[in-house]
Amino acid sequence: MNNRTGSRVGRPPILPTDKKLALILRVVSGELTAAEAAREAGVSEQSVSNWRRQFIEGGRNGLAGEGGRDSAEASLIAELTKENATLKATIGELYIELRKYGRGAPGRVPMPRGNTHPVRRVN
Repeated sequence: MNNRTGSRVGRPPILPTDKKLALILRVVSGELTAAEAAREAGVSEQSVSNWRRQFIEGGRNGLAGEGGRDSAEASLIAELTKENATLKATIGELYIELRKYGRGAPGRVPMPRGNTHPVRRVN
């Protein structure tokens, strides 16, 4: 879609990380304002402000020894890792139960009996 000036309307261009970094360093050092950096990059001033905020937060986290991850992300990863281990253990226990009560050759998982296909309902 084009606007009245003939330029494309939509998402701003995706800049490589090194170009964002160079712009943000110039903004932080006072060489450029956020508005000037936005015009130069062809993005919104809000995008430049977001990059600046992310840059400062990343530096703060790095200095705190968090390796670039915020504490919410790190705790979520730890929680999901624990849940994954629990689910794996549960699957193992269920597999052992199936083998214990299964019929037929050892190692063969018993098939369910009866109608195993979903019932098709008509309105």
